[in-house]
Amino acid sequence: MKAYAQPIKKLVAELGKLPGIGEKTAARLANYILRSTEDDVKKLAESIVEVKRKIKLCRICLNLTEDDTCYICRDTARDKEVICVVEDPDALAAIEECGGYHGTYHVLHGVLAPLDGIGPDNLRLGELIQRINEGSVKEIILATNTNVQGESTALLLTRMFKEKNIKLTRIATGVPMGGDLKYIDKMSISKSLEFRRGM
Repeated sequence: MKAYAQPIKKLVAELGKLPGIGEKTAARLANYILRSTEDDVKKLAESIVEVKRKIKLCRICLNLTEDDTCYICRDTARDKEVICVVEDPDALAAIEECGGYHGTYHVLHGVLAPLDGIGPDNLRLGELIQRINEGSVKEIILATNTNVQGESTALLLTRMFKEKNIKLTRIATGVPMGGDLKYIDKMSISKSLEFRRGM
């Protein structure tokens, strides 16, 4: 970084704040931006500002949207009795890309991570409770990741809604499609056997 002029160092530092971007990648991006045309750089900067200015949370599910409610919550063909609870908008987008789910969502915008100081009060649980109390929800699908934080969050939600007259389900875990058993970890194999289904 010594060889870079101060404005480049500043850009590298800002790019390095992005998740998954280390100093070397940030430096490559900064150099790419320097080689780009003035018009392309302006479009990039305007896009960043526009996203920050225009995008907000859906008042129902907390997905990202330009409008008061997102396209999913406005879709009258969606099954409003089923809510799929996800950690973040990226998880919602991944499920939507599959095209097989036709219910609604609730985005928590995080997971329990006590070591990072993230507890239940830091998640968007109040809005979910309100939706359940106000609506005719019949099923909640817990679609948090299958890591320690995701499992802890799913357990919390299970305990919260166990007494309600709502079906609670968890996304299946196990061997991925096309996976070779000799390369799969023990936990995934164990879960795939535990959650096996009839043929």
